Amino acid sequence: QVQLVESGGGLVQPGGSLRLSCAVSGFTLDYYAIGWFRQAPGKEREGVSCISSSDGSTYYADSVKGRFTISRDNAKNTVYLQMNSLKPEDTAVYYCAADRNGGPYPYGSRWSETYEYDYWGQGTQVTVSL
Repeated sequence: QVQLVESGGGLVQPGGSLRLSCAVSGFTLDYYAIGWFRQAPGKEREGVSCISSSDGSTYYADSVKGRFTISRDNAKNTVYLQMNSLKPEDTAVYYCAADRNGGPYPYGSRWSETYEYDYWGQGTQVTVSL
């Protein structure tokens, strides 16, 4: 049974850091790309970052470039999202998702499209506030 479980969310002050984890089971990271998405109240779900399975290519939304870093540990079947210099506008529920096509994504921004992904986690809340 395929499962993705996010953890590591919480309340943090502006400028602070959090590391999100996405633990997967029922498949291996060798063949699936993993994306991170977020959804703030009243807004659409948006792609934040992605790491491909084949060559480890990474992708980031412009809003998080230079602040967020995605990585994976295939031995632990876990993908991480290190978030630094957090801003109030980063407040959202963060989801990880798996794309069986594995990537990479050489054309446009397919990696950030929700329809690319086959499996989703339940989400973890990140709140950036004083």
